[in-house]
Amino acid sequence: MIIALLGNPNAGKTTLFNALTGSNQHVGNFPGVTVEKKEGQIKGAPDFTLVDLPGIYSLSPYTAEEVVTRDFLLDQHPSAVINIVDATNIERNLYLTVQLMELGVPVVVALNMMDEVRANGDSIDVRVLSKGLGLRVVPISASKAEGVDALLEQVRALAEQGDRSKALDLCTGEVHKAIHSVAHIIEDHAQAAGLPMRYAATKVVEGDEPTLAQLQLHEAEKDIIHHIVEDMEKNLGTDREAALADMRYAFIEELCFKAVHRSGHSKEQERSERIDRVLTHKVWAIPIFLAVMVAVFVLTFGVIGAALSDWFSMGIDGLTGLLDQGLTALHINQAIHSLLIEGVCAGVGSVLSFLPTIVVLFFFLSILEDSGYMARVAFVMDKLLRKIGLSGRSFVPMLIGFGCSVPAVMATRTLASERDRRMTILLIPFMSCSAKLPIYSLITAAFFPRHAGLVMSGLYVLGILCGILYGLLLKKLFFKGKPVPFVMELPAYRFPSPKTVLLHCWEKAKDFLVKAFTIIFMASIVIWILQSFDLRLMMVSNSADSMLADIGRLLAPVFAPLGFGDWISATALVTGLTAKEAVVSTLAVLVSGGDVAALPSILASLYTPLEGLAFVCFTLLYMPCVATMAAVRREVGAGRALVYMLTQTAVAWVVGCLVFQVGSLLL
Repeated sequence: MIIALLGNPNAGKTTLFNALTGSNQHVGNFPGVTVEKKEGQIKGAPDFTLVDLPGIYSLSPYTAEEVVTRDFLLDQHPSAVINIVDATNIERNLYLTVQLMELGVPVVVALNMMDEVRANGDSIDVRVLSKGLGLRVVPISASKAEGVDALLEQVRALAEQGDRSKALDLCTGEVHKAIHSVAHIIEDHAQAAGLPMRYAATKVVEGDEPTLAQLQLHEAEKDIIHHIVEDMEKNLGTDREAALADMRYAFIEELCFKAVHRSGHSKEQERSERIDRVLTHKVWAIPIFLAVMVAVFVLTFGVIGAALSDWFSMGIDGLTGLLDQGLTALHINQAIHSLLIEGVCAGVGSVLSFLPTIVVLFFFLSILEDSGYMARVAFVMDKLLRKIGLSGRSFVPMLIGFGCSVPAVMATRTLASERDRRMTILLIPFMSCSAKLPIYSLITAAFFPRHAGLVMSGLYVLGILCGILYGLLLKKLFFKGKPVPFVMELPAYRFPSPKTVLLHCWEKAKDFLVKAFTIIFMASIVIWILQSFDLRLMMVSNSADSMLADIGRLLAPVFAPLGFGDWISATALVTGLTAKEAVVSTLAVLVSGGDVAALPSILASLYTPLEGLAFVCFTLLYMPCVATMAAVRREVGAGRALVYMLTQTAVAWVVGCLVFQVGSLLL
């Protein structure tokens, strides 16, 4: 049985999904649409598959998330829908519930955050609410796993009985007259299209284009409906969408007046307002954000993460040494021996050594996101982004880009404006994704070990500044016009859920491990083959005589003005197009011969700190990996994607050249 999980953003949907499924889940996209979905088997109910639908505020087809959710409910016919509702903000959350009632799907309302309601001294009469909605309502606290078992019992009962929610007649007056008049006209069309009558009539009155297309109305019927809606708007003095929204909210307000009893202002809201006076201050907000991120980077790369990575590297070197001794004792063929130790272990091991650093970074970022602070950052950044022609909404995909550029590019589909979407896609690769962290960590360990955290922070800031300058140029030359207005809900500050934070860290670690043992594994083998054989396929003792060196020498002159015009650096940058971590694995294979711990010191002896800085600045900005390029191509087309990538690489070359040439003059 398929169970859909649906609710507003920040209602606790992810927390409930994790509570119901644990780690038994997988992430993918809806077929043919780059909108993420999560699926998982419900614990203790292997016959139930839970589908986590995107967080939305309504079933209107304004964003890709809303379209995907609505199509899923209409086409897949889930056995039950869990509608999670934020009990501390119940009026707004119930708007989506009312639309689900109109749709006639089997719904269980999960009234979340009831612990906060009680802490505020408020109460909600669940029986009155359930009777008023005509739905099963279960009070829960997803973060504390309270009421989750009772919710699951209700979901199972609803799914097995197949009860569908009753389409309550919420309308009055002019709206009532319009909806019921339209219902008589479209009745046979709705049955033919397989659409619920109440839902179809409401959507026609709203002027919902996808629904009108499904109904295939005749011109005469469309004309009659037009006059009905026109009369309604004239008599109410408002437009059709506002009239329907007013109707729903009138029902919600009346119901909440009976069921919700508030003692006063929410404690969480009062606390959030006090904190926001500082964190969203018009002067101090951005400096505070930068200070927070610097603190995160110093802790990650200079204190906690660095020590953990060193221990991890020692463990990897120890295992590699044992494998080396075992292969030697067994007298394994020298070529196979070299492939395993200098190819696979050096390449995969060099990347794996940075796993603790990445986990620590995402631990801190998950805390910031789960607490509600990142929503404030998007709000604060709106003013800055408008100067480069974007709204604060574009900051959300950019923020995702600090994790991985592929889902960040996909997230731009939530932007209403095509102009904003394309411009945001262009700027996302300037955000340092997690795949670049091993490169940054390696270079800082080699050349700036005493200031690793500050240098790392500087690299992130450099990427953002380059993105801003590039955005200003794009705004002036190619993307003239104004960004769309930005409206965003700021959730109350909450203590992060330890389970959610740990699951997020595990997901990032799992993604990193999968990439290490697939893409990096294959890249390490290819690199070893290319650096071990010449063009006549004869094994060479010196990598400088290999095919890889020949390829690198062709490209090396391009990077000479940047200070690293040798074949090793050029080759590492080329392999980095498969996955950015491959830059580190390539250097490990070519330079240290599998000794991960010795790699930073060897690099420090081969290059100057200025050359290392120019190299890391270029890797920060040059074209992203092939997975990101493929995502960009799907969104904007092959021609534009190629231009975007070449332009970004040109920007990277200019910045790297300036760093090296100006640095040479000053030093």
